[in-house]
Amino acid sequence: MTRWRRVADRIRLDIAEGALTERLPPEIDLAERFGVNRHTVRRAIQSLAVEGLLRVERGRGTFVNAPVQRLAYPIGPRTRFSENVLAQGRTPGGRLIRADAARADAELSALLGCAVGAPLHRLETLSVANGVPLSIATSHFSAERFPGIVRAYAETGSVTEALKLEGLADYRRRETRVIAERVHPLDADHLATSPDSIVLVSTAIDVDGEDRPVQVIRTRFHAERMELVLRP
Repeated sequence: MTRWRRVADRIRLDIAEGALTERLPPEIDLAERFGVNRHTVRRAIQSLAVEGLLRVERGRGTFVNAPVQRLAYPIGPRTRFSENVLAQGRTPGGRLIRADAARADAELSALLGCAVGAPLHRLETLSVANGVPLSIATSHFSAERFPGIVRAYAETGSVTEALKLEGLADYRRRETRVIAERVHPLDADHLATSPDSIVLVSTAIDVDGEDRPVQVIRTRFHAERMELVLRP
């Protein structure tokens, strides 16, 4: 584990245990306490600020934020990230982490109703609310059915709007399965969280009006920032 992560984890624990409740000690004091340089302390503080635990006020210091209430995220027949976030008074956002080509393995073949080895488009996206990372999603689409989905997503920043450009007006959730697991190191970086954090992992299938699979989406939700509300 990198030094700045160890420092961030220790500060996070101090906040959770109530040892730090208002203002953090100066960087030089923290550096001496943890046996690191000030740059390492600064990197740890930046990470915790992204998580929403701390705020840095120029000329005043670094302060502990009040605990952020988990975002209640409904999962039902029509699950839309932006709509869910806006409904709770927060500002949705996100970015494309990567987009590439893939081939359907046996599992994706069964879920998407395509042949093993069929060409797919894979999108990996980060979703945030009020600038705080909440989840990472990996979506697979049939390249034959949605040949321009990558370009459409790049233009719109939304899977729903991208599918509209590809000729699909609407879709619904057929099923969602959820498990809990420890965050993957690469996901931890994007979610700005510690490597021992827990994520709620959902595997879902979206279908069109004729019940044909549209996408298989595997989403990793930060368990301390979100709660999933399952609706029939």
